[in-house]
Amino acid sequence: MDADFSVQRARMVDGQIRTRDVTNRPLLDAVREIPREAFVPGRRRSLAYIDEDLEILSASEQGPARYLMEPAQFCRLVQLAGVKPSDLVLDIGCATGYSSAVLSRLASFVVALECDPTLAEMASSTLADLDCVNVSVVTGPLEKGHASEAPYDVILLGGAVDYVPEAILDQLGEGGRLVAIVGRGNAARAHLFVREGGVVSSREEFNAAVMPLPGFERQKGFVF
Repeated sequence: MDADFSVQRARMVDGQIRTRDVTNRPLLDAVREIPREAFVPGRRRSLAYIDEDLEILSASEQGPARYLMEPAQFCRLVQLAGVKPSDLVLDIGCATGYSSAVLSRLASFVVALECDPTLAEMASSTLADLDCVNVSVVTGPLEKGHASEAPYDVILLGGAVDYVPEAILDQLGEGGRLVAIVGRGNAARAHLFVREGGVVSSREEFNAAVMPLPGFERQKGFVF
């Protein structure tokens, strides 16, 4: 079975990711190395390498369903962020930890923020099993970020959001980059936010329809 997953992982890189203009060599190497199936619980494990968002926690009274982002869109976001070996990264909505594992191979240190205690526990356990020693899993509301470790060089939001809160943008250091998919469905687009001279600017980069991240819904009566 492990050999079969290795074949699926290679096919994911060559057939899903590289064909979407992901060319960053360290990123491709990280995705080839990290066993995505290890972050998928139960019977869904066999679906770890499908070319779409993968549900890893069903909706319940405690909260909405949670997903691992489609591999190609995740890699496009990471490439857009331009993660460097010296970077401190905040991974918002790490879920079971796959995104943090990949980022750990690219950055100096990763703070993995998760709001669901069960997912956070799974992330901590799996990351430890894979010797991702430069990742710290923390729990808290996703929309507030994790200010105690700020400023960050890179912030990644692991799902579609209606907007990026100022509280999170404030956690970017000078020269810091935040990547997020803003919008819903086919109208959503990946955005790159950059802090330069103390001012945060943003630009749209590419279309990207992925499942939403909880906590970033616009409230009725919101004034833009």
